[in-house]
Amino acid sequence: MQVDWATFWPRIIEATGETILMVILTLIFATILGLVIGLLLFVSRKGNILENRWVFYSLNLLINIIRPIPFIIFLVAISPFTRMVMGTTIGTAAAVLPMTIAAAFAVARIVENNLVSIDPGIIEAAQAMGASPLRIIFTVLIPEALGPLILGITFITVGLIDFSAMAGTVGGGGLGDLAMTYGYQRFDTSVMIVTVVILILLVQIAQFLGNILSRFFLRR
Repeated sequence: MQVDWATFWPRIIEATGETILMVILTLIFATILGLVIGLLLFVSRKGNILENRWVFYSLNLLINIIRPIPFIIFLVAISPFTRMVMGTTIGTAAAVLPMTIAAAFAVARIVENNLVSIDPGIIEAAQAMGASPLRIIFTVLIPEALGPLILGITFITVGLIDFSAMAGTVGGGGLGDLAMTYGYQRFDTSVMIVTVVILILLVQIAQFLGNILSRFFLRR
């Protein structure tokens, strides 16, 4: 059965809004959580300002365990936890939790990689002037890594659009759910094409905005 496009466009707009909402909420929560984990991972490294081998190896191991798991498998694997916290595993809100967890550890690794590239002499100079570890984090580490970090978060944002589509295949809502329900299961190629085009446009917009922001902070 072919879709009646005259009445179907509002459903597409609604699904696009759900996808954007999932991505934005996940990006906010994952960036905050990932930034904290990444900073802890960096400052607890051997020879760093808050060296702690137990914290470093624990966080490093956790990231290395979670990051390689394909998101669709991770989504299903933590569904009992999602149900316990959110009360359901269906819908946009329920999809945000597993997306946030998966994205946060990816952000953490990006944060650590960007911080590692900072010249150690800058940190040593701040320590020599008597700056506290907390002051070094907020006035040296984060500002120095901000430009490349925004590019990294842009990369994560593109991945989140992909995550949101996969979440839709198991009842997460958004464009992925629309493509599965009306495109794949009803064999309607036109719906699949429209959803793919919208997803591509969302990726292009996210990349464009990320490039602008990163250039602004790199120039500063």
